[in-house]
Amino acid sequence: MKTRFYYPGVAVLALAMLLFFGGKVKAQRGGINWAKDGYQYYRAGRDGGIEEFDTRDSAKKTTVITKDMLTPAGKEALKVSGFTFTDDGSKVLIFTNTKRVWRYNTRGDYWVYDINAKTLKQLGVGKPESSLMFAKISPDGAKAAYVSEHNLYVEDLASGSIKPLTTDGTSRLINGTFDWAYEEEFDCRDGFRWSPDSRLIAYWQIDARKIKNYLMLNTTDSIYPFTVPVEYPVAGEDPSSAKLGVVDVSSATTKWIDVPGDNVQHYIPRMEWTTNSNEIILEQLNRAQNESRIFVGNVSNGTTHVIHTETDKAWIDGKSRWNGGNPVGWDWLKDGKSFIWVSEKDGWRHIYRITNEGKETLITKGDYDMISLNCVDEKDGFVYFTASPDNATQAYLYRVKLNGSSKKPEMVTPAGLPGTHSYTISPNGKIAMHIFSNSYTPYQNEVVSLPDNKHISGTVPHLNTSAKNKPVFFKVKNADGIEMDGWMVKPTDFDSTKKYPVVFTVYAEPAGQTVVDRYGVGRNGLYVGNMADDGYIYMAIEGRGAPAPKGAAWRKAIYKNIGIINIRDQAMGAKEILKWPFVDSTRIAVHGWSGGGSTTLNLLFQYPDIYKTGIAVAAVGWQLSYDNIYQERYMGVPTDEAGREPFIKGSPVTYAKNLRGNLLYIHGTGDDNVHYRNAELLINELVKYNRQFQLMSYPNRTHGIFEGPGTTLHLHTLFTQYLKEHCPPGGR
Repeated sequence: MKTRFYYPGVAVLALAMLLFFGGKVKAQRGGINWAKDGYQYYRAGRDGGIEEFDTRDSAKKTTVITKDMLTPAGKEALKVSGFTFTDDGSKVLIFTNTKRVWRYNTRGDYWVYDINAKTLKQLGVGKPESSLMFAKISPDGAKAAYVSEHNLYVEDLASGSIKPLTTDGTSRLINGTFDWAYEEEFDCRDGFRWSPDSRLIAYWQIDARKIKNYLMLNTTDSIYPFTVPVEYPVAGEDPSSAKLGVVDVSSATTKWIDVPGDNVQHYIPRMEWTTNSNEIILEQLNRAQNESRIFVGNVSNGTTHVIHTETDKAWIDGKSRWNGGNPVGWDWLKDGKSFIWVSEKDGWRHIYRITNEGKETLITKGDYDMISLNCVDEKDGFVYFTASPDNATQAYLYRVKLNGSSKKPEMVTPAGLPGTHSYTISPNGKIAMHIFSNSYTPYQNEVVSLPDNKHISGTVPHLNTSAKNKPVFFKVKNADGIEMDGWMVKPTDFDSTKKYPVVFTVYAEPAGQTVVDRYGVGRNGLYVGNMADDGYIYMAIEGRGAPAPKGAAWRKAIYKNIGIINIRDQAMGAKEILKWPFVDSTRIAVHGWSGGGSTTLNLLFQYPDIYKTGIAVAAVGWQLSYDNIYQERYMGVPTDEAGREPFIKGSPVTYAKNLRGNLLYIHGTGDDNVHYRNAELLINELVKYNRQFQLMSYPNRTHGIFEGPGTTLHLHTLFTQYLKEHCPPGGR
């Protein structure tokens, strides 16, 4: 029996899913907890149980697990944070009492409710509270495996007996999960897989013992300050060692898989079982992440052989970049002899079919990018995916024939609804949860049938024709001939005879787009009040390097050029905008967070004649201080002075002496992602050249700067007051 897990979701699509399902849907990388037939789905009910819904009948709801069933004797009912049904529906695995590990609540307690026996039992009895991670019931339904304190365990569900499968786990020798860098940059969290026959478990072992600690300083939570160590390999430092083992659950004996290449100088971001229990399949990346090799490993003798190799002059994106952030799973076709793969090797992000011998068939054809893979419908012979060949700010559902015979993609999304469409398609390929929005139309959710996209339930998507002061999308071509997409929201009482201040919001790195036609664009979540009502033009433009569906050349132009080419594109685009008659060139502000904070600093320092005011939050001030997986992917491996040069050339600290305008710099001292060291390096450089600025350090706040009473309001108030003081609103 296979199991299907469901975890807390992320970002905008996750928010829309929460709205879709009434606020209680939880999934770790997004998605829906589908029932076996693909027409029903489950969600945690508002009363504390688990409910089943039928996509074909919105009024039909069945409580399959009640709150009472999830109430241990003498205790309060379990709060359901995630759940799994076994494939036969006889058991449900409950995730509760969760705790945060870096970004997500992936540690907690697990309970199993046996529907036939009507029993509720806790897994890992005797283990520390909330210490279990990624519990999974075996395919045969008899056992569960989980990680606790970096060791793997298997538990017999009938007897409750617990057997350690690894015993060498420590804070730095990590079995069955990952270190900080793998989690942050490859989205790798769940680090073990049951074999189809339930006899074996394949798992990662990450050896971070040689990774140096970054010591964050906590000065507020005790009388004496103390350090908080984080294993953090910066650019130029060796990564953790990674290897794969297969453990026999009966003997607890591990056999290591021999993957060619140094365990330190290569990454293994993906690994799964093939369709049999004697083979695993894995992807290996070299440290520079510009060579990908797919290996099949023989479990019996531990050998591997390569079936596919790809190289790139820049970098190769992993599955997490084209599958909603989820590296888990392998898209096997039912014959078990071929699988679906995605590559940019011909200049566009396309879908391929690859056999076990490495033979390729191009499925999507043409000068356009596949944005996300939505469904492989083998029965009817189609692949569904999102794309937007004509407008890089939008997204629509398309399909092509699985055998690669389609000359062009067939658009499934109905015409007449410009914007962003996301689809979560059921396992049977017949039903989809469709979410639509655009810059002036709030999220609308419906259930549709496929391939006709016929409405079944929910809100029939329609444009918000009553919207006022809609964001305006435009294109601007800079002096280098680069045409960029942009949006702006004009002041509410806009007068074309007056000149207004412009506030740019920026990110401008490969991890995210800012110019997208979906709801929420044009709103500044840091601003207290309404920027348009107050008299600001709010704006974003997007240059090369952003992960827009404009082809690999567009995205990869930023290779070894972060802080250089993306900054010039922004500045040269802004220079053209300054020519517009209603723009006040003396009141130009820019703000951003994280990579956007870095961009803000670089724009303010490198182009002080354009940008007069900047607000930068949690910025990477010195690229050689950021983690190696991210920074080396886009900037190369800095093994010598020549390799370090692009990092230095693109770092804001290098240009801090050029500050002429107004700078507000904000950072949390407990930021484990972009360390506070970046702030202090920047401060030292600004002090060295007597460049005056304003600093706000939030004690012990992480990268999101939200912890602690009053933090969010304080941050928003600070942002708003500084902007109004140094870039006054209103037409003149």
